[in-house]
Amino acid sequence: MSYDQMLAPLLGAAAAGRPVWTTSTTAGLQHDAVRRQILKCTRWQLEETTDFVTCPYHYYCDSSYPGDYHPALGALVAAFAAYCFATALAFTVLDLLARPSTTSSSSASGSGISIRGIKRKYLIPSGPFLLPLVLLALAKGQRLNAVFPLAQLGPALLLLLQCSALAFRNEADGDIRYAVLEASTVSGVLHASLYLDAVVLPYYTGLEALRWSRFSGECASCLCRMEPLVVGGTAMRYRGLSKTALAIIFALCSRMVCRIYGEERLSAWTRSALEGVGWVFVAADAVYLVGWVAAEGGAVGVAVYSFVAALVFLCVFGKVYRFLAWVESKSQWKSSSLSCHNVV
Repeated sequence: MSYDQMLAPLLGAAAAGRPVWTTSTTAGLQHDAVRRQILKCTRWQLEETTDFVTCPYHYYCDSSYPGDYHPALGALVAAFAAYCFATALAFTVLDLLARPSTTSSSSASGSGISIRGIKRKYLIPSGPFLLPLVLLALAKGQRLNAVFPLAQLGPALLLLLQCSALAFRNEADGDIRYAVLEASTVSGVLHASLYLDAVVLPYYTGLEALRWSRFSGECASCLCRMEPLVVGGTAMRYRGLSKTALAIIFALCSRMVCRIYGEERLSAWTRSALEGVGWVFVAADAVYLVGWVAAEGGAVGVAVYSFVAALVFLCVFGKVYRFLAWVESKSQWKSSSLSCHNVV
């Protein structure tokens, strides 16, 4: 079967003014394979064209897709993501229920909160044990398209990692060991952002190519467009490597500097300000992704991003609550010291 015969229903849909991607589910396995190739394309090639009126930009996919992993791996990644969410939620609730003085002293001593004798750093997504698994899932995410497709749900996993890195400090007895853990977390957040972009950007580039293009019939993935094809599409504004990732990296680096060189008043306020900026960016990404998924449709995606957004705002509430408790204790200490001075 030739390309023209294989793509005849898609070409007819494009000529009728309908999006070409809507016919892929009913046009057979070959048309679905073409759609999958376009959505997973990592390298688009622009060709010269002589039809400047109806086809000023002619693209074709210059990369091959090796295929999807077994759905069992998608189920395994989904279970892993659910476990990461559950542990992050559990430790967030434990931090809220703990006393402010107890939490601060445990963080300073490096003992940390534990569940059944297992330290927190071994259970949270940003810890030294689970972080490599998160990176592995995102690095192989382009071929995970069943149960937990990372092209659509990968940003939720990155948000969970970013929230965990900001909410829970690394726990270590010595400064050198702490510096190694903090540096590995910084490197993990950076690599996770890059891996996610390698999964998400080709998907939304191909989605825009399918929605706003028509097949030329020259090859299976040859498309005619009236406007240039933009990496990541023009509708989706989310990026893994963005201001959010940079703000989190700066906040983690400020923690490391304060831990090693001491928390003076200026450095402590700088660290708190950087962490606050990081939380603002993470919360903004969570709200944007919930709205984007709700507009696109899909109950599963809305539920996943809503749960992660709820966790983010719970962490923000905890940080605000701790800050207000610290301000109240500070004011009470000042008032008590002033009263003692007046008595003397």
